[in-house]
Amino acid sequence: MKNFLFVSAENDALADCKAGGMADVVRDVPRQLAATGDQVHVIVPAYNRLHKKGRLITELKFNIRGEETVAELYEVNPKKEYSGITHYVIHHPEIVEGNIAHIYNDDPEEPFFTDTVKYFIFNTAVAQAIKQNIFDHIDVVHLHDWHTALLLFHKRFHQDFTVLKQSWFVYSIHNLSLQGIRPLNNNFASLNNFFPEVGYEYDIVKDDRYYDCINLMAVGIRLADEVHTVSPSYMQDIMKPSHKPEFIGGESLEEDLKRAFAEGRLHGILNGVNYQNMRVAQKGKLYPNVLRQLFKWIQEESKKYKADILANTGEKVVDLIENPPSFVVSSVARMTEQKFYFFKQKPEALKEILRKLEARNGIFILLGTGEPEYETLMREISYEHPNFIFINGQSEDIIDSIYLESDLYFMPSLFEPCGISQMLAMRNGVLCLVHHTGGLIDTVNSGVNGFSFKGEYIDETISNMVASFDTCMSVYFEDRPKWNKMRRKAKAVRFSWENSVKEYYSKLYSY
Repeated sequence: MKNFLFVSAENDALADCKAGGMADVVRDVPRQLAATGDQVHVIVPAYNRLHKKGRLITELKFNIRGEETVAELYEVNPKKEYSGITHYVIHHPEIVEGNIAHIYNDDPEEPFFTDTVKYFIFNTAVAQAIKQNIFDHIDVVHLHDWHTALLLFHKRFHQDFTVLKQSWFVYSIHNLSLQGIRPLNNNFASLNNFFPEVGYEYDIVKDDRYYDCINLMAVGIRLADEVHTVSPSYMQDIMKPSHKPEFIGGESLEEDLKRAFAEGRLHGILNGVNYQNMRVAQKGKLYPNVLRQLFKWIQEESKKYKADILANTGEKVVDLIENPPSFVVSSVARMTEQKFYFFKQKPEALKEILRKLEARNGIFILLGTGEPEYETLMREISYEHPNFIFINGQSEDIIDSIYLESDLYFMPSLFEPCGISQMLAMRNGVLCLVHHTGGLIDTVNSGVNGFSFKGEYIDETISNMVASFDTCMSVYFEDRPKWNKMRRKAKAVRFSWENSVKEYYSKLYSY
């Protein structure tokens, strides 16, 4: 039996601890490991809120910025109990709640400033918990994205945490574009300010573009025993240099990744989804679920745009109950460049799609939160087009209904490490229209179980996106037998965690 520790910024096994697909992975993989008889501990930051109903396990004392500080480790209850899995959060006054999904912070003037502060403290507290043997001997520590890479820095360089050398470290890359780059010196959120007593090798921590900075994503790639990307195609993509905006590749880390691949340390393993014990939405509840959530949101003091939520979105949804659409297109995603660059680059393309939908009595439902400029764009377009329903929030009930009741799921990602949304839609027999990139290549077979588009340059890609949307509607309205056959094929595909985790054991956890 192995003893695992999963360290992450998100964990959807806990209520209100999800911003993206990484949270799904951190929820599901431990369940699959525990099903084989292994023991799993999962730990995330408390963000000044997740610990409040937890049970205090111990205090954790360690040094940051040249002086002692104290964090608290809590055991917390998950949304669903599974034998063999224990969930923890770490509370510290500087591990603050973020403005993105109540987790991450958006620091436009100094990117990663606030997040680096809290994850520096979180990682050091985790290292101290391991040192205090809170989890018994850990065989495998599985880290997720730049937020947890500092543990590898501590393992290699920190004299207080030599115990970390006793464990095998796996590092998963969920999104290479977010790298956690911060100054080495002369800044509150700098490496040397937080750990002035730790000597380190500059070449291991440096960012290859900004020589006075640490790149935490690079630290993870350079120091982990095994490195993992969440799809085979994305692994191939990131070993090539980026040519923005047409191609998003290694983002300056391609040489590190190629080196890891040559050393046998880099593996592309496709994420999975659950096909048992999953949340099941009730048919016909999409619009009532939206309205129910809207009324909850307008009662929240912190919720912005209350009048917009009620007068714009709410009024549209009431009308849909009385006058159901003939075709429902949907997207669920963070409002970011990765997910909606094509719309931001050419808003007229989205407007053209909406006009095409209107001609067919169709609607487009988009749910998500994220970067202010993307939220503003979507809100403004929703004012212009009655058939564009922009739901600026997060709700599991709405999301589950969207995956069940949509006719077409739209995923125009500029790049996509894996994508889980398309798998969840396909699980319900909903066809997807996706950009032919990254993990979407590994999951959607255009013309067989879905649709895809691509282009040599951005304008061509956007033009092909609109043309492919036309194709989708033509098949739906004019060749329903073909549509239904494709739906059956989409629903029959299995992206199971059982298969993925078998690969984890053979490629990541074998030492």
